[in-house]
Amino acid sequence: MKIKEIHDLNISMGINADFRGPAGVGDFLNRKRAQFERMAPDQKERFDQAGLKNPYLDSDIYNISEDREVRKIMVGIDIGPAEIMMARELGGIDLVIGHHPVGKGLASLGDVMHLQCDVLNHYGIPINIAERLMKERIEEVSRGVNPINHERTVDAARLMGVSLMTAHTTCDNLAAKFLKEYIARKAPQTVRELVDHLHEIPEYRKAQQVGAGPMIFCGSPDNRCGKIALTEITGGTEGSPKMFEKMSQAGIGTIVGMHMSEEGKKQAEEAHLNVIIAGHMSSDSLGVNLFLDELEKTGIEIIPCSGFIRVSRVVS
Repeated sequence: MKIKEIHDLNISMGINADFRGPAGVGDFLNRKRAQFERMAPDQKERFDQAGLKNPYLDSDIYNISEDREVRKIMVGIDIGPAEIMMARELGGIDLVIGHHPVGKGLASLGDVMHLQCDVLNHYGIPINIAERLMKERIEEVSRGVNPINHERTVDAARLMGVSLMTAHTTCDNLAAKFLKEYIARKAPQTVRELVDHLHEIPEYRKAQQVGAGPMIFCGSPDNRCGKIALTEITGGTEGSPKMFEKMSQAGIGTIVGMHMSEEGKKQAEEAHLNVIIAGHMSSDSLGVNLFLDELEKTGIEIIPCSGFIRVSRVVS
């Protein structure tokens, strides 16, 4: 496969796994196009028009020859200059794929967080409330990433002649869809049962072996789950802590997420929610694995690094 084909496949898989569905993603892009058309000429010049076609600006390609054939890739959760140098030293690496965004993708992290509004609405929270509270959180995240040295890794890849790609919300969508369907099949009644079922997933089982497996952040093992929501798996980064009260009011009993701040934990406890943190690197690995399985089918060799737990589900 060529690099551009790999990127296009990643975006396509992310759209198909999106909570909004392909039609909902199309509506999101149409709203952005309408917003762009209303802009003044000087605003249009500053607008990143890539976002009119790509709904996941945190998933992008850098320093590439789009027609380059890919036979071996190195994949990690976090890719920095050290990993870029490692890829160059190993030799024979045609493409480095990172999960967490870098460069313009990191600067655009707030853009993909609008997805969380639709995820929350999917679980019964009125869209006007979700949009109002997420607006505050998106602005907070945008301010937080603003001073970061976004281009450090991109510059390292350029100087060393290494092709680089990121696959963030696309793969988080795959993990969220997988977990949603898996939990629905298992139908756990208690928090303990839910955690036990998560441990049956290879990525979480391997993470447990290094002390990073699923944990109960709020609630007790014998608590009944009630309605289970995966509101903390995809959508850029952690959402608004103010949302937990609204989740409880919407009838949600248990949240499954990747990670949660202390303020989020406090607000979730006050809302009487059970919270299971499945794990960050392990949940990221799950989504990335579901994408990489499609590349493995084409014969591409995969070298894992930087916290990535490779589990293949390809049946030989």
